[in-house]
Amino acid sequence: MPETMNAAKLTVALKAEATRLGFDLVGAASAEPPPHLSLFRQWLAAGNAGAMHYLADRAEAYEHPRGVLPGVQSVLMLGMSYRRAEPREPGLGEGRVSRYAWGSDYHDVIHRRLRRLAEFHRRLVPDAAVRGVCDTAPILERDFAQQAGLGRVGKNTTLIHPTLGSWFFLAALLTSEPLDYDAAAEGSPCGDCRRCLDACPTGALVAPYQLDARRCLSYLSVELRDALPEEFREPLGDRLFGCDACQDACPFNRKARSSGEASFEPRSGMNPVALAELFALDDAAFRGRFRHTPLWRARRAGILRNAAILLGNRPDPAAVAALVRGLNDAEPLVRGASAWALGRYNSVEARQAIQQRLKIETDTRVQREIEAALDQWRTYEIRRRGRSSC
Repeated sequence: MPETMNAAKLTVALKAEATRLGFDLVGAASAEPPPHLSLFRQWLAAGNAGAMHYLADRAEAYEHPRGVLPGVQSVLMLGMSYRRAEPREPGLGEGRVSRYAWGSDYHDVIHRRLRRLAEFHRRLVPDAAVRGVCDTAPILERDFAQQAGLGRVGKNTTLIHPTLGSWFFLAALLTSEPLDYDAAAEGSPCGDCRRCLDACPTGALVAPYQLDARRCLSYLSVELRDALPEEFREPLGDRLFGCDACQDACPFNRKARSSGEASFEPRSGMNPVALAELFALDDAAFRGRFRHTPLWRARRAGILRNAAILLGNRPDPAAVAALVRGLNDAEPLVRGASAWALGRYNSVEARQAIQQRLKIETDTRVQREIEAALDQWRTYEIRRRGRSSC
């Protein structure tokens, strides 16, 4: 490092530039093995990651930030608030989307700022090795954020800041240069409060500070590429993408200040989303609508799977035609979810569509969903006859 740019001066300069670029939080930590690495390993070993096999596949890389940037000495942790508006209550035929996904894809927004921050760093120290990451690199960002003083981990496993709550994204700038490190944020912010645990619809928060992703509606609606397990379909309620239940319950989030980042303003039709119209989107149309939003993560099949389940949870007579279209979709995942949903509509149109699909369906799992729907209607009929005979 040039004599005129020591660790303290570089840190001050980087923090000022990060703030100018729109980051709400910034702090520096030493590049060391993350403090909770052993807990992360235990979490993986218990199977709590579900189908997120990429976490275990890169487990060794999480052991030290050098797995992301060889020669790294410091980690500049960054936070960007995304709270822009309040959620509208979904009406019949509409689905709720988590706050973080209402606007532009945060990866795109933050990576642009990280590139500019990295360029600024290289102008100050031309020989430095620098890399900006957000969410996708094998680094325990939450651990380093706490070490950098950005916040403390709450019982719902999110990082909580006194004025931003947990409504913010984390990012990191790794550098081969020493920085002036901030004091770690110690302890828990929660005290005796357990509102997040009580609010979780599926008991995914199995204990304070312990999340079983396999039960988490955010994981199930975003990451899971398979059919949604039967036990979680009704608890999904009206959630099309993600779940904010534990964060909505957190007292720190009630007065969290709003974000100044316009990119996170809700796009038209995202707060909430009209469900039936999603079934008219082919791959190209889906890409055009959602490619640069977080919903792209679940892909078309995942979003339509979720939409079908929501329309089954809150039957909307106007949505039968959309579900029939889903029943004949090219994706088995969509057909199976649509069959399950139609089984909750006691209508002649729904029954006829199911019976016709069964004649040509070749996927065994979809066949089972159709048979279950037919069984549901048989139950309706038995109950109806029972009432008529009374």
